[in-house]
This record gives sequence, structure tokens and C-alpha cells, in this order.
Amino acid sequence: MAISYSGPPPASAAWREGDHPGWRKFVDVGPVELELGGSLPNVRVAYETYGQLAPDASNAVLVLHALTGDTHVAGPDGPGQPTSGWWDGLVGPGLALDTDQYFVVCPNVLGGCQGTTGPSSIAPDGQPWGSRFPLTTIRDQVNVEQAFSDAIGIQRWAFMLGGSMGGMRALEWALMAPDRVAAALLLAAGAEASADEIGLYSAQLVAIELDERWRGGDYYDAAPGDGPHRGMGIARRIAHLSYRSDTEFESRFGRAAQDGEDPLRGGRYAVESYLDHHADKLARRFDAGTYVSLTRAMNTHDVGRGRGGVEAALRSIQVAFVVGGLDSDRLYPLRLQREIVDLVPTSSELHVINSPLGHDGFLLEIEAVGDLVRETAAVSRSALAATEKQSA
Repeated sequence: MAISYSGPPPASAAWREGDHPGWRKFVDVGPVELELGGSLPNVRVAYETYGQLAPDASNAVLVLHALTGDTHVAGPDGPGQPTSGWWDGLVGPGLALDTDQYFVVCPNVLGGCQGTTGPSSIAPDGQPWGSRFPLTTIRDQVNVEQAFSDAIGIQRWAFMLGGSMGGMRALEWALMAPDRVAAALLLAAGAEASADEIGLYSAQLVAIELDERWRGGDYYDAAPGDGPHRGMGIARRIAHLSYRSDTEFESRFGRAAQDGEDPLRGGRYAVESYLDHHADKLARRFDAGTYVSLTRAMNTHDVGRGRGGVEAALRSIQVAFVVGGLDSDRLYPLRLQREIVDLVPTSSELHVINSPLGHDGFLLEIEAVGDLVRETAAVSRSALAATEKQSA
């Protein structure tokens, strides 16, 4: 069912037990020990699949979503699923992720709000985790994804792909479980959170945490309109400015007024209306607790932690990588992908997508991303063939 814009936004738009499952499936992966200490007693993972798994499970592809993504990579909206697929046009018969050939799997990340254990999930005491949900890292997310892979019977992925936060996880997969992935596509991400990223993310966290309706993270029983949607809306506005490019904003909006409004008399500019819309939309499909949890996890991202530094970690990678970036991305600029290409010995050349759409281009430039997916599939076939030859 499409997002409803009538009435105030819910306190949380997280998927809850008892809601329509939509296309989701669920699997419990058991207790999880966390990198920074502590544990979660039982983690449930929500996921969606597309295509059929081969008898030898050799055709499985793992899709790793970004911050506000979810399991619904492709397909229409409907009951339990308020939005259409976020990579529609990429997954399906005859498309780049060809479901006549591949079994495509997308789990909701640890800390998420669309079925996987996160702040909105019910803790053992019967109440939402809320403020008690522990600090997790990108590595914790990958640990859960490995346990999830075990639970659904996938020992090795033909390839995996992810952009932004998903690209961070692709790197950690290559370092933490190199024998479980033949090849990976990384889009619009870096090897560690930069000072600029941490600054942007921290401003978003403050915006949410200063909302009086945040209540320290324990707001899940609040009435519609009484959740921290104002703080999350400010965070979304900050984020969205970093997701798109100044070139696009200037050509699309300039200084134009919103229809029927006069900025010189208290009305809005068109770009303000655009940001207001995206803030409202997120409040009706996402959860502030997950926004905080995943943003904090992204701030921890550093492939060099405990591995002798970023350079040493990247040079140790043996998984075949295809790396792409966007020339207008001001959140994860090309220098970050170039560092990966320069240091990962198994990486191909840097693939630059020319786009005015900024960071969001990894979601929207379907034709260019599709070409990189096909290249990754070819690299995967070569890597798997080489492994089989060595084993013969």
C-alpha cells in the first residue's frame, strides 16, 4: 500500500510484528556477540528473494542496502510495503540482475526497521528495545549477514553489491569472510568514515536527539504526530542536501518560488518544498531509532581498525572488486573510491559514472549501474572458474 500523507505521521513507521509481511520472509539467526561489547539474545532477519536458487546454490547474489533502504529491491508497493522497489529496473528477468539466471537476496540490515532486529523490535521483556538497543558497527552488520547466509543455506555468494552503507559492508565481507564471496561491486563508498562524513552524520544525530519527542529513544508508544518526526525531518533535509548535487539543485530549482507561494512574504522556495516533502515522506516509511542506530554504525566504519591501518587492510583483500563512483557525489567523492582501486590488488579500474544526481546517482543511474553489475557478474564467473581449476 502506498504511503498515506493524510493525518500526522506515525511515531514510528517501522514494520511491527502483526503487520502484513508484504514480500518479506524471516529467519532467526540466534544470539549475536557485538564488536564493541555486549550481545543481542536473538536476532531475526527479514529478507526478500527474487529468482530461483540453483540446486548447488551457485547462483546466489547478495544485495546490500543503504541507510534508509530495505529488503524491497524491486517490485510494486502493496500491503506491508509502502514503497516500490528502490532498485526497480535492475532486478528481474533479462535485467542486469537477471532473475532467470540469479537468485537475488536482500536482507534488512541489523538495526533496521523493516523486520530485522533493531530499536523498534520487541526485546525479551516484551517492550521495544528503544534506548536500550546497543551500539553496533558495520562489522556487526556483516556478522549477522554471515549468520543469515548460513541460515538460508548459502555458503558462498556468486557476487554481492552495495552502494553507500552497502558498499561499506561489501568491503567488510571481503575482509571478514573472503572465502564466501567470489566478487563484489562497491558503489559510492569509502574505506573509512571521513571527517566530513562524520560531521554531516553527527549534525543529523543532534537534530533527532534534540527533538523533545525523541524521549531518549523511547517513543514507540506515542500517538501519531507525537514521535520525533521533526528532528528526523531536519536530519533528512541535511542528508538530502548531501545526496544530490549543487548543479542539479540549481538547474532544477534555482531561486524559483514554490507554486502559489511568495518567499518574500513568508512563503517557500521550491527547493524548500522539495526538502519538506522528503522529510515528511521519510517519517511515514522509516524510524528515527533506526536512523540514529545506523548513522552511528556508519561513523564507526574503518576497515583499518585492528588490521594495521586502511592501507594494510585494503592491500590484503583478495576478493575481486569492481568499484564505481559518481563524478558529482559530494558525500562520498571520487577520491574515496580511487583510494580503494589504488590499494586493492584485485580491483579493476575506477568506473566513473557521469551524472548530475550526486550520491543518489547510485540508485537512479540504472543503465550505468546495470553495466557495472554485468561486469561484476563476468568477473565472478572468471573467479569461480579459476577456483574450480585450482581445485581440480
